[in-house]
Amino acid sequence: MRGWLQISGLIGLALTFFGLIAYLFSGNLRDAYVAAHWSLGAIFLLVYLTTQGRTLIRSLGRRATRRGLQTVFYSLLFLGILVTANFFNLRHHTRWDLTEAGIHTLSSQSAKVLERLERDVEIYGFFDRGEHPAISALMKRYTYLSPRIKFHPIDPDRHPELAQRFHIEQLGALHVRYGQESINITDPTEEAVTNAIARLTRGMKKTVYFLTGHGEPKTSDRASAEGYGAAKEALENENYRVEELLLAAEARIPGPASLLIVAGPHKPLLDHELQALEEHVKGGGRLLILLPSRYGEGLGPGSAEGLGKFLQAWGVAAGDDLVVDQVVRLFAGPSLGIQPIVEAYSPDHPITRNFKERTIFPMVRSVEPAATAREGAEITSLVKTSPSSWAEKNLAGIFKDGKAALGPEDKKGPVSVGVAASINLKKAGIEKEGEGRLVVLGTAEFANNRFLELFFNRDFFLNAVNWLGGEDAVITIRQHSLRPSRLQLTEAEGYLAFYLGFLIVPEIALLIGLSVWWKRR
Repeated sequence: MRGWLQISGLIGLALTFFGLIAYLFSGNLRDAYVAAHWSLGAIFLLVYLTTQGRTLIRSLGRRATRRGLQTVFYSLLFLGILVTANFFNLRHHTRWDLTEAGIHTLSSQSAKVLERLERDVEIYGFFDRGEHPAISALMKRYTYLSPRIKFHPIDPDRHPELAQRFHIEQLGALHVRYGQESINITDPTEEAVTNAIARLTRGMKKTVYFLTGHGEPKTSDRASAEGYGAAKEALENENYRVEELLLAAEARIPGPASLLIVAGPHKPLLDHELQALEEHVKGGGRLLILLPSRYGEGLGPGSAEGLGKFLQAWGVAAGDDLVVDQVVRLFAGPSLGIQPIVEAYSPDHPITRNFKERTIFPMVRSVEPAATAREGAEITSLVKTSPSSWAEKNLAGIFKDGKAALGPEDKKGPVSVGVAASINLKKAGIEKEGEGRLVVLGTAEFANNRFLELFFNRDFFLNAVNWLGGEDAVITIRQHSLRPSRLQLTEAEGYLAFYLGFLIVPEIALLIGLSVWWKRR
């Protein structure tokens, strides 16, 4: 009994210390763990001072006691340094994402959108009991990057008036408000939140017209592989208004158009339509031309009024060929590929600057800067196929015989399959300030439902549209979402894990260690 009385003071200090730690984390004096430890700690300390008080006073003059007190002092000093470091960390918080794919970091596109905020963005999240760990973690990434983001988790059972005011009809939804404008998000992801903020801050929507009337893919078609429904959805997520334009029935391209997309016409354009394209560029308009994936009537050498002549006039040469590449298959050797995978891009142009991912260009023809260009036009080759590819002139040999070989009339790779043109209107002899922009890619299948989501085709397509639309600030590689492994705990389970792992198990180990030490002593 005497031995236990002698270490009762240490036991009392240990119980009081662990009770203090629990209180600092919980902030609840009524917590059973805190109350029990402080009560027991006080009892053990009172017993020790009552029975061993004189012994304690005598021991203070011993050398061993002084050394022990020095050890305690240095230990407390070390703990004080840790507390101070934690205090400054809370005031000046820095995050490091050590995952290989950066799954806990917002994309550079999101960062650029946040940098342009001129006022606060209020985001209200409606969750069961006001809690949603995954969405709250996403919102922390936004608030970390910008103090303009204000996140408010809401329990709709406690605040039904807010749910009714913001027209929230399901749990897990977000209400994003910027000034007087607002948007509801039913499926919160980084892309959805960033696009919502971009829509609210950009102001008026820009319009993208798709030319129709020549057998082009339909933007309303989301079911078939050849449709452009996925491209339409991607553009709408970037805050563009998408409409189809029957230019054959119009006098000119509508003025408010951000740009016109000519995607794979199977029939030649009318003279009136080609003239409208010409006037559009001369007026500072923007064009994205995705050439038909097979030999088109509008590009033949005998078609003087086709797209070929129009592009040639602006310094773009579209080849009457098909780019093939050698695909090496395991145990089968090299074979022909008519869906080249591309990873060589212009490092200087805004569309492809810092773009290092792979894209696939199926059934693509060569598109390169022409030997001569109009005054004031700056032509840049955006993307090239691999050195093992070539532009094959003999299309019959490919489709009938399934064979092709690099001949003297063919173009050796790397082959340019996409160009961008910037036309300074003043230097081009047009009495108007501004700049016309033109992007030409050698295939229309590149952006259809089948291929848009393969590799990074979607990113390349949207980068081209944003550059044409004058939205250079949001051109970037959009981060592909990865689902990290997470353990979701309820509030009760979280408290249990904390008490067991951080308090109870270390406390038991400490008390056992004290008893063993005292017995051996």
